[in-house]
Amino acid sequence: MPRIEAEPASTPVHAGRTASGRYKWAVVFMLWFICFFNYADRQAIFSIFPKLKDEFGFDKVQLGLIASAFMWVYALGAPFAGFIADRFPRRHLILGGCLFWSGVTVLTGWCGKLWHFVSIRALEGLGETFYYPASMSLLSDYHDSRTRSRALSFHQSSVYIGTIAGSWLGAWIAEKHGWRTGFYIFGIAGAILALALYRFLNEPQRSVLPPEAPARAPFALTYKTILQNPLALCLMAVFIGANFVATIFLAWTPTFLVEKFGFKLASAGLSGTVFIHLASALSVPIAGLLADRLARKHAGGRMIVQAAGLVVGAVFIAIVGTTKNVTILIGAMVCFGICKGFYDSNIFASLFDVIDPRARGSAAGIMNTAGWGGGALGPLAVGWVSKHGRHATEMENMSEAIAFGGLIYLLGAVALLFAIIYCAKRTRGVKN
Repeated sequence: MPRIEAEPASTPVHAGRTASGRYKWAVVFMLWFICFFNYADRQAIFSIFPKLKDEFGFDKVQLGLIASAFMWVYALGAPFAGFIADRFPRRHLILGGCLFWSGVTVLTGWCGKLWHFVSIRALEGLGETFYYPASMSLLSDYHDSRTRSRALSFHQSSVYIGTIAGSWLGAWIAEKHGWRTGFYIFGIAGAILALALYRFLNEPQRSVLPPEAPARAPFALTYKTILQNPLALCLMAVFIGANFVATIFLAWTPTFLVEKFGFKLASAGLSGTVFIHLASALSVPIAGLLADRLARKHAGGRMIVQAAGLVVGAVFIAIVGTTKNVTILIGAMVCFGICKGFYDSNIFASLFDVIDPRARGSAAGIMNTAGWGGGALGPLAVGWVSKHGRHATEMENMSEAIAFGGLIYLLGAVALLFAIIYCAKRTRGVKN
């Protein structure tokens, strides 16, 4: 495989009738709903942690293990899923994966012991690991570098809406009808959607390559080439830190609101996600539009948007962890959500700027392995610190652990700054 370079802005994508201007946005719309259930299904478990604690006596370390089981399997399976996505029809991986994880979501309602929850969450991770490599690759064949950030950022908004719905509805249904019912509803609805979209979601032709380009490299060479790319490695390292922080908020915010601020379960399930993730959903399309414009003028333009989100977001993460005032807490969560949207809008678009188009699925798989493998430690780490930290109460320890995420965001911003400088120097070198 040749040395990885950024994709030219004019790289064409041909997919017959499926490449029309309307249909390429219809694909974004269809995948938006699949991704909605991808995140609603994985998030619903977190909002009922207080219920599981009451019913089964799970402590915070055990709850952290339940949260992390999904992420570890999700991460470990991602490189294989990415390699498969580069070689097989992606629509089957997307829709077949949705059918599988929806079935596993239904099985969650049958769990009754710790090992049941850990095993089912691991299976959920296995089913969902195929979605992102396949969907990011498929969308990037419909959208070239002129519209890619906008397409991927609009798709990214489904992550936040799904997270909100999974958390709030999971908690609300748990209060009204028992915690098991929500998993039955989410799982059945996701399976119906996947079956319906088999009629409408088409597989595009892969990105056009020069006639002299060699055939696809084998598994080992594909990953060796990606892992020798310093910019790709930097983006993955930053994603590890950002996702470490994100998974802490996903797993522990509802519990944090219940135990520290006295929220009711359903209110915590909604408030723990809506202020952060609705703000992200609103900011991410703006960030995507800004990134597309900056990318035309500056090397590393998408990374500039990401770095800005991390720098400002670090301040509000620290406030969330340390404040005792509910009004300040909500304001900080909203501001953090806006900043998170600026980073998230270009997670994959920035990566696709610096890797071979033939390896998009594989690169997305490695990115997910890095981000979710490292991120999986977040819920477990906070659970452990809450129980064994230096303060007198678990909540004081949890608050400090959450605030520490601000430092992780700052380190990520510094890494991106070096990557932006590297891009600028490389571009000047090419011009000279």
